Amino acid sequence: MAKIKVTKLKSAINRSSNQKKVLVALGLNKIGESRVHHNTPNILGMVNKVSHLVGVEEIL
Repeated sequence: MAKIKVTKLKSAINRSSNQKKVLVALGLNKIGESRVHHNTPNILGMVNKVSHLVGVEEIL
């Protein structure tokens, strides 16, 4: 299964509580912090929800 690396690029200040909860669920607390997740529809939906706050790289 493919994996993706999700990196937090922007702050969650002045964002909705749903977006803040998604960032916590992805394991992203500080700016510049990265996590590796499986490329599943659930994770892709969460990344899509906060796509303006995170960067995504595909890991082979």
